[in-house]
Amino acid sequence: MPNPNLKENKLKRALVSPFRGLVKCVSKKAYISYQYKYITHHKLDWKGLKRYTEKLQYLRLYVYPKDDLVSKCAGRVGVREYVKEVGFDDILIKIYGVFDKFEDIDFDKLPNQFAMKCSHGCAMNYICFDKSKIDYEELKKKFKKWLKTNYGKKTVELHYAKIKPQIIVEELMIENGKLPTEYKIHVFNGVAKNLYVVTSRGVDIRYNNYYIDWTPFDGSQFNGWKKTDYPLKKPSNFDEMVHIAEDLASKFPFVRVDLYNINGKVYFSEMTFTPAKGTLILDDDQCDYEMGEWLDISKYL
Repeated sequence: MPNPNLKENKLKRALVSPFRGLVKCVSKKAYISYQYKYITHHKLDWKGLKRYTEKLQYLRLYVYPKDDLVSKCAGRVGVREYVKEVGFDDILIKIYGVFDKFEDIDFDKLPNQFAMKCSHGCAMNYICFDKSKIDYEELKKKFKKWLKTNYGKKTVELHYAKIKPQIIVEELMIENGKLPTEYKIHVFNGVAKNLYVVTSRGVDIRYNNYYIDWTPFDGSQFNGWKKTDYPLKKPSNFDEMVHIAEDLASKFPFVRVDLYNINGKVYFSEMTFTPAKGTLILDDDQCDYEMGEWLDISKYL
């Protein structure tokens, strides 16, 4: 049964929204505390920090904004350099270019299908399945708006604020004629502990949660997302994926490493340090504490 805390008080949201910007300016800690309580319905215990989601808030506010390597790896351009440095350049998706402005892109030189993504934040992407159907003026407006957005300041995930806004155009990854399955591996203090698998992207998207040994971790399902009606098969090269994720994550207390696995070949997608800003509503609240035990941030306190 979905967590009842998913229900939102729309009146309360309307009353609070006009003051969010002011609270951000006055105290980011207060803003995060209020946001966390509003979304999760739990008071953020800054002194106790037992929950996984609480510890993510601490990293979000006090640790990751000060770590230049986090900012580098949170960016879609910088992380490619890091992946090469760690020795996994063979899993990088082919790119067609990195551009400072939309006008710099020569679409005539691009293939019929490709993916365009902003370097400095989330949900600023365009997937092109057929270049002949692009509304260039509308697309230009979108990317101009996105490039002007200070994503880190807007979401109070300040590690994003250091990233140079750019557009990266890359090969569109396709698996059996569809967007590929994503494997989002959570690595705590260098050890992969759990993941969720995203299937049917762009059609009827589903999310299946597992411990790293591929046993179901259904209680960690979050934000009302649904899983498939059938069990997913563990990839034959899953151990390789875990090894890659742990190597990439070894320098950080926590990061989620997203990978594709297409016809037995692993590809790198991205690294996310504060998933959903850490404001996750888990189906089973006890899983928040279980995952919190996996994450040791004592050296940062």
